[in-house]
Amino acid sequence: MTTLVWFRDDLRLADHPALHAALERGGPVLGLYVLDEESPGVRPLGGAARWWLHRSLASLAERLRERGSDLILRSGPAADVVPAVAAEAGAAVVVWNRRYGGPERAADAAVKEALRAQGIEARSFAGNLLFEPWTITTGQGGHYKVFTPFWRACLEQPPPRAPLPEPREVPGPASYPASYPATDALDAWGLLPAAPDWADGLREAWEPGEPAARRRLRDFLADDADAYDRTRDHPARGTTSLLSPRLRWGELSPHTVWREAIASGRNVGGFLSEVGWREFAWHTLFHFPALAEENLNARFDAFPWPRLDHDRLALWQQGRTGVPLVDAGMRELWATGTMHNRVRMVAASYLVKNLLIDWRHGEQWFWDTLVDADAASNPFNWQWVAGSGADAAPYFRIFNPETQARKFDPERRYIRRWAPEYVDGGGPVPEPLVDLGASRRAALDAYDVVKATAAASSRQGPTARAAEGSAD
Repeated sequence: MTTLVWFRDDLRLADHPALHAALERGGPVLGLYVLDEESPGVRPLGGAARWWLHRSLASLAERLRERGSDLILRSGPAADVVPAVAAEAGAAVVVWNRRYGGPERAADAAVKEALRAQGIEARSFAGNLLFEPWTITTGQGGHYKVFTPFWRACLEQPPPRAPLPEPREVPGPASYPASYPATDALDAWGLLPAAPDWADGLREAWEPGEPAARRRLRDFLADDADAYDRTRDHPARGTTSLLSPRLRWGELSPHTVWREAIASGRNVGGFLSEVGWREFAWHTLFHFPALAEENLNARFDAFPWPRLDHDRLALWQQGRTGVPLVDAGMRELWATGTMHNRVRMVAASYLVKNLLIDWRHGEQWFWDTLVDADAASNPFNWQWVAGSGADAAPYFRIFNPETQARKFDPERRYIRRWAPEYVDGGGPVPEPLVDLGASRRAALDAYDVVKATAAASSRQGPTARAAEGSAD
């Protein structure tokens, strides 16, 4: 009988434990992808992510057909759709790789319960993280709240497993295609932008899909890995891996990245620690599912955010703040669906600590405009910059965008590319929204309110202290 492979954020054939198990079982194998934006708590995708998903699904479907099977597309709540497709396909087993967000885990549990009620076996596998979140614990059995000891604990574990091979054949049902369940047309999902089509820059910058992901990994390891530690903070150098959307959509597994990086013989320690940072974000989300809505460190609930200035927020989104490095980054983001990581930190710090705009507004904008925005890394990194997240350093880390530009873009090559009026003229230069020094002092004054509130709470005893949450 048929095995149904439910693809999610793992749009690949190589090192896909669920697909591997389906093929080992024998018999026909059929793929399924469900566009689920209706299950309780599941966050609808942003515009740039939807563009990437369309292109990556098209690639995956083509590769499955080349090997003898197909990819069924359906939309709706997973707990309704997956059992229905399994029944239509005559599937005896449904397999998938695990997810770690709270709403996603709840949806998966509901699917598993519905399948078992129909007499269909459901099995899940570890395919999207190097280390399952419940396997890395402190000596007291809790979860880590600071990266360095977390990553040290990970590295003390047995090495991540070897990647599973890419299958040459994926046999579909014998009566192809008559016995297949009905499928949605990918174009009918409306994932691609229209009226207007704003994706020219994304098409120029990216080629979604597993084959392109594998090429990028090889090119990075061959050409840029040795220089990564020295130059990755320089946005004009072009030595970053550009693998974050590949990992976000699962076109590469972290096990493949890990093993190929080690096997390359290059200087990859710093690069692999960034893979570890991704792991830390997902482990944090597993233990704190409200990461995109609530401060991880509950003391920051006392931060006195002023009333939202919608005009300033819009100018930040448009890259018209009057700060060259911030504006260059925001324009790169809009054009390409990505932004250099160092510039992301600077742009985020400017929004939160110079404009005093709640980090959640920035997180939502990145969610909508980044091709690599995922449920863990996006809010996790925003909270890290804001000072409300998992971090050993306090709130008063404030990136000075002028100092950052002098240090990491000294020849102004990055600024010239994305905000040329600051370097070459040719257009009006936006007026600065705020004075950097004065706004920094205002941010520190606001943080004093948080410290005073925390001090008052600690004097009230352990019950008030317990309310501070898990990130203390």
